[in-house]
Parts: sequence; structure tokens; C-alpha cells
Amino acid sequence: YANTISASELKTHLYEFASEAFNGRATGEAGQEKAAAYLADYYKSNAIKSPINDSIYYQVVPKDYLPEGVNASENVLAYIEGSDYPEEVVIISAHLDHLGGTDGQINYGADDDGSGTVALMEMAKAFKMAQDDGYGPRRSILFLHVTAEEIGLQGSRYYTEHPVFELHNTIANLNIDMIGRVDEAHKDNKNYLYLIGSDRLSKELHYLSEKVNNAYFNLELDYKYNAEDDPNRYYYRSDHYNFAQKEIPVIFYFNGEHEDYHSPTDTPDKIEYPLLEKRTKLIFATAWQIANQDHRLEVDYFNY
Repeated sequence: YANTISASELKTHLYEFASEAFNGRATGEAGQEKAAAYLADYYKSNAIKSPINDSIYYQVVPKDYLPEGVNASENVLAYIEGSDYPEEVVIISAHLDHLGGTDGQINYGADDDGSGTVALMEMAKAFKMAQDDGYGPRRSILFLHVTAEEIGLQGSRYYTEHPVFELHNTIANLNIDMIGRVDEAHKDNKNYLYLIGSDRLSKELHYLSEKVNNAYFNLELDYKYNAEDDPNRYYYRSDHYNFAQKEIPVIFYFNGEHEDYHSPTDTPDKIEYPLLEKRTKLIFATAWQIANQDHRLEVDYFNY
């Protein structure tokens, strides 16, 4: 089912999601609302259910969670129900918002985080195909598109404070924020991905992730930014951190910053689509293993 994830479909989705029509997807603005509707329509058209109710894929994030002057917004949620342990949930997340327009220019956010958004879309379809063929995940998978990441991780904070599934049964969060490009440090070897946080709360999650990669993908998993003293503090800067604060094991997948980061030049023509496909397949296979193994992922409570 990982092989149903394709560079061509990722590209088709991303050229739409990071297009002028969505005007940079600023939280609470018309472009972001349009992006949320695009995602909800995708899940409906692929018969992937909402965990909220049959027709509502939105979890409204009210104004009091957002900076002054920002309109209420919404997270978009879709899920595949587990066959054996439906109450246990693996959350795969990416933020749907970006910076909007500045000085008459659109910040397209193709990598940030259009790349993560379309990865979720393709993974959801793959899990749905598996379920339709009788190989659905044993645990539930929640595809969580969060809003308001760019203005302080507020969409994911709202979800963790108003969870649709009980947090004590949320067994892991795999968070994707920028996986479509190559940073300067890896320009001569593109076959890599930064992983952050994988060993902080569950050593088993770290070893499971390594084993899946070694078995199928052989990406260079770079832990440079996982160092406790990393001056960039990326561990604290994307949506997984709100789950980690609730003692839920996390992995943050990241390609590193590049010259188009937070710039109008972060456009879909610069995405490395075969690489985006491979990275998406790794995350899918990792989620598959967590969702289908016999035992629940172990948490290292001594880390707290």
C-alpha cells in the first residue's frame, strides 16, 4: 500500500494547495478557509470519515486561542477506524496554514507545510485502500491538519486541550513540517531526512522507526537537530511539541531550512517530488507498524 503513494499525485495536490487561489493560507483568512474546505472535500470524495460526525471535518479553533485580530479558524480531521483496538489512536499531523500575503506578494508555502499536507492526503488514501481490501489498521489513524502553527502552534494546542480521542489512548504523534526540499548541508546527498524527538519519550519508537527505514528505504536519518542543546530549538517549534508536553511519543520529520523558507519563493516547482514520495512512504510504513503491531507502543516514563 505504500506503493500507492506517488510523486505524480503528490505534485498534483501540491500545485493546487500552494496555488494563488489559497493566497498563502493565513490563519482565519479566506485563503486558509478555502484550503480547509479543499481538504474536507478530498476526504469526503475518498470516503474517508470524519471522527467528529459524518459531515463535519472541522474542529473550530476559537478566537481566544489566537492573537488579537485573527479570526477563528479550524483544524481538519479525518480518520481510519482501527479493527482490533479502535480506541487506540496514532495521529499523523501537518499544519495547513502559512503566512498569507506580504507587500502584495503571496507566501505560497509549498514546502512549509504544503509538503506535509499532501503527504497526509496520500497516506490517508493508502490506509483507506488497505482497509477496503480487508487490511485496515488494527489501531485507529487520525489525519490531523492543524491551523495556526505559524502564529504559535495554536491549532495543535487546541486539539491537545480539546481532544477528539482521549489523550491517554493517543499512542504516538508523527508530525510532518517541511519534507519536500533539500537543505544546504545535504545538497550532495539528497537521500536524507531529519528526525527530531524520536527517542525523547519512547526508545521503542526510535528503534521501530530505524528498523522500518533500514528494512525498506535506507534514507539517512539525521538526528543533528535532536540534540538537547540544539540552538535552533526545532523540537519546540512545530506541532508535535504540544503532544510531547502531554507525554505522547512524537517524531518530527523535517528537511531543514533552505533559502526559500518563509519567503514568496517557496513554490511548488522547487519541490523534489520523488524524494517527497520516498519520505512519505517512510512515514506511512512507520505509522503502519505502530498501528498494526501486537503490543501498544511503550512509553519511557522515566524521561519525565
